[in-house]
Amino acid sequence: MSDSCPPPGRPGTYPSDCEVLDGLRTLARDRVPRHLDDPALLARASEIKLLLLDVDGVLTDGTLLYSNNGQESKAFHTQDGFGLRLLHEAGIQTGIITARTSEAVARRAAELKINHLYQGIRNKLDAFGDISRKTGLKPFEIAYMGDDWLDLTLLVRVGLAVSPANAVAEVQAACHYTTPRTGGQGAVRDLCDLLIRAQGLDQQLLQRYLSQ
Repeated sequence: MSDSCPPPGRPGTYPSDCEVLDGLRTLARDRVPRHLDDPALLARASEIKLLLLDVDGVLTDGTLLYSNNGQESKAFHTQDGFGLRLLHEAGIQTGIITARTSEAVARRAAELKINHLYQGIRNKLDAFGDISRKTGLKPFEIAYMGDDWLDLTLLVRVGLAVSPANAVAEVQAACHYTTPRTGGQGAVRDLCDLLIRAQGLDQQLLQRYLSQ
């Protein structure tokens, strides 16, 4: 246990938040990276019918840009957008759950025809429950990608938990897979490619574009 944590409680009691986070850090240091040919990873990915995403640090690099009049700007990666388009063509729904509210996110979601958009969500579990009820999907049919502690409540519940390479150690430790690329730099595309490949649709979709 970290020296920063208080002494543990008596045997049989629940661990403190500090002990839980310290344990996650240990897992992150010791975790064995999963590769795209990992049968367990592919099996999870093959069941996914809905991909949910955080925004800052996932669809973007986490940088917040403000103009002189206070408007917020965000930069999105075109390969991420095309990956989400491919998911739709593969019959996989997409959604965004973010704690912030941004006109740029609303515009990008509309451009990409995102099925479910939840902004200004303080408790992401509430949005997750609402989406689950609307779609009728089970947790094992849903994937989520997040990068920070606010995302842990969903990452530990979904069938496929994924983090970008820039995610904090505790999040990477809680995930089934960490993408090679960072948020805003193609991480979402990495995940889209995994889902399409696991469901045996990669060559079919590729041929569709080759024949255009």
